[in-house]
Amino acid sequence: MSSRIRAAFLDPTAARHDIPTYPWRIAPPHLLTRRQLAARGLRPGGQDVQAQVMWASRRYRAPGGIRVAFLYDVRFALPKRTATPRQLAALAKANAARRTCPDCRKDAGYVLPRHLGTCLNCAYGPETVEPVAA
Repeated sequence: MSSRIRAAFLDPTAARHDIPTYPWRIAPPHLLTRRQLAARGLRPGGQDVQAQVMWASRRYRAPGGIRVAFLYDVRFALPKRTATPRQLAALAKANAARRTCPDCRKDAGYVLPRHLGTCLNCAYGPETVEPVAA
């Protein structure tokens, strides 16, 4: 990336953009994305977006090829919430329902394709489905 493009994205005072803006890998260390917060076991905790990182990408089909990631202040972040046992049980039940074939009532061992609505054995027959190597 050329320095001219980086300079176009450097706006720490929010004069050009509505919020402070930094080029890729130039943001202050206390500003992190949601994924970076999650990797540290944190969540934004209700705080507004503090800044953004912008970069040009030829692969991404955004307007003008510009990508944006929002940044949150790690000092205001809160620990991630943990699911209760009842929530975990409900999630396990929902995932089991996504794997259970409505025709043969067996657990397919994978999430059923939505376009078929059944397991591969019921949709195509057992002789056309190759067994999975263990």
